Amino acid sequence: MSIRINPLGRILLGVTLLAAAAGSLAQAFPSKPVTLIVPWPAGGSTDRHLRGLAEIASKHLGQNIVVENRPGGGGTIGPSQMAQSAKPDGYTISQFPMGMLRIPHMQKSPWNPLTDFTYIIGVTGYTFGMTVRADSPYKSFNEYIEAARKEPGKIDYASTGIGTTPHLNMEEVALNAKVTLNHVPFKGNADSTQALLGGHVMAQSDATGWDKYVDGGQMRLLVTFGETRTKRWPNVPTAKELGYGVVSTSPYGIAGPKGMDPAVVKTLHDAFKKAIDDPKHLELLAQLSQDVWYLNSEDYAKWVRDTFSKEKGLIDRLGLGAK
Repeated sequence: MSIRINPLGRILLGVTLLAAAAGSLAQAFPSKPVTLIVPWPAGGSTDRHLRGLAEIASKHLGQNIVVENRPGGGGTIGPSQMAQSAKPDGYTISQFPMGMLRIPHMQKSPWNPLTDFTYIIGVTGYTFGMTVRADSPYKSFNEYIEAARKEPGKIDYASTGIGTTPHLNMEEVALNAKVTLNHVPFKGNADSTQALLGGHVMAQSDATGWDKYVDGGQMRLLVTFGETRTKRWPNVPTAKELGYGVVSTSPYGIAGPKGMDPAVVKTLHDAFKKAIDDPKHLELLAQLSQDVWYLNSEDYAKWVRDTFSKEKGLIDRLGLGAK
């Protein structure tokens, strides 16, 4: 027995089949491993954190998340390359550091943080500090600043690159203390750490990639840049309590290229959110003295817009704006 379908029925059947096909395609993500770009050298605090987070998120995503290190440009080369060349299919995503909201104010950039990215999730922020070698003559942060006052431009420090928070923290301190410091930029924590341990620079400004060297006695932590002292190093003063007026955590999250399918964004968001809340991840954050800074996709995009505007004021105040 044959069944006749009228023209309207054929149309409705076609629409139903298309919808089912579309739904099947959306559900198919991810069908292969996802690449997470870490725009810093391997071995630093951000690399340590995101490798651990990616491993946990992979279990919730159902596919491996493969970390790819693309250091340089103060953390901006990796995400900017992604924005300009990667397909918006969710298979290439990147950490989005604060430098992405500063470099466009400092120089001409071929990418725009407000229009060239899809914001997936806010994750965490850093604990920043300044370290010296254990045999350094500087026993306190005030001694280091006083040395800069006596010898303008001769007292140096390493950072993870121009426009990064470790760089701007020290420049803001120098501005407020009315001293001149010599900035020596590196590609990331691993490089600046080796420079300090090798005696090539006097100090290092960075996040907690120095933790094991401080605890192991090779480095001395002189100051941190949080609102309050850390639980891990409670005897170390903050720049705020020393009167230098600098508080910074430099939050970061994960972003993809512009134009991503909202369903794919949700899949990635949900996998990373479960990973953020995982006890193993919380233990990793505690080791790095970092706190959870969760923002959903919509709130993260709004935070980026607001912060991009605010950062211009800081860049201009420090005299680092594009000429």
